[in-house]
Amino acid sequence: MIKKTLDRILRSFSQDIAIDLGTANSLVYVRGKGIVMTEPSVVAINQKTGRILAIGEEAKKMVGRTPSHIVATRPLVKGVISDFEVTEQMLRYFIDKAQKGKFHFGVRPRVIIGIPWGVTEVEKKAVKDAARNAGAGQVFLIEEPMAAAIGARLEVQEAGGNFIVDIGGGTTEVAVISLGGVVIARSLRIAGDKLNEDIIHFAQEEFKLLIGEQTAEEIKIAIGSAYPQKDKEKRAAPLRGRNLVTGLPEEIIITEEDTRHALEKSVKQIINTIKTTIEETPPELLADIMAEGIWLSGGGSLLRGLDTLIARETKIKTQVVEDPMTAVARGAGMVLENLDDLAEVLVETEGLEPLS
Repeated sequence: MIKKTLDRILRSFSQDIAIDLGTANSLVYVRGKGIVMTEPSVVAINQKTGRILAIGEEAKKMVGRTPSHIVATRPLVKGVISDFEVTEQMLRYFIDKAQKGKFHFGVRPRVIIGIPWGVTEVEKKAVKDAARNAGAGQVFLIEEPMAAAIGARLEVQEAGGNFIVDIGGGTTEVAVISLGGVVIARSLRIAGDKLNEDIIHFAQEEFKLLIGEQTAEEIKIAIGSAYPQKDKEKRAAPLRGRNLVTGLPEEIIITEEDTRHALEKSVKQIINTIKTTIEETPPELLADIMAEGIWLSGGGSLLRGLDTLIARETKIKTQVVEDPMTAVARGAGMVLENLDDLAEVLVETEGLEPLS
């Protein structure tokens, strides 16, 4: 009893943290402070020495601009760890930066990490091991669609159906949630990164123009769309790259209609996954979903007209949650702040004690 009391006193000097460990971007939520950090999930490494040169925003600036011995890489692919050691270094950077200026007397913080739905036990263990090696004490996991639904303030613990579609960088998670658990879900390895690839391939096929990933992402954000916009404004943007025929730099104008054509196949696959999930949803929950609608979160949900197209294809009203890019981090943070009430939504709670 005395030891538990002492542990709680010491823990008050530590910063408990929730991390949305994303393929493209990672967000860090500190208990009592909210989201304190949003950084690209990119690490720059000197291959000659093995030394990490930069993490996050600084590393992203190096993508496509480094000499051959410096590689800017993403340690997560499709939402799961592909490089354990680099992920560990990235997590240590996040944890240390979140703890900066806090006297923690050697007490390791509790950490909640968002993971894609349906990852294997080996992949879960890899995340927990990397976090512990990076300086975390207890590590708990929460599935991203559950965290997104909580971040959207849906009534996940009630006996009603909540339909959430979380479109991140590496994966699209489609889930029906009720009574604090996932009733049915689908995970699709098509999301923001794949949409960037689609634009790159379109530029090569249609214009014989070679462009980089960052350029493709900028075009997607500027004029990308899944459905014609009501304002009828013809959006267009300059696209710069290397002509594959002449080998010389070239600039062409790409239109919103071009991007819609480029993204059409991937968007259709996302919608088909949503339809399949709807077909497998129990009728009682489907009635709730028809009343409450489909909710979209994640950076991919910001693609213009996607909500309109999903609503048209499913005959269910569809809306984007407030601040969709931070929904998973907010949800994981809300669990962190209310762990006594929301512990059941975690993947596992072994060794869990009240935070207060």
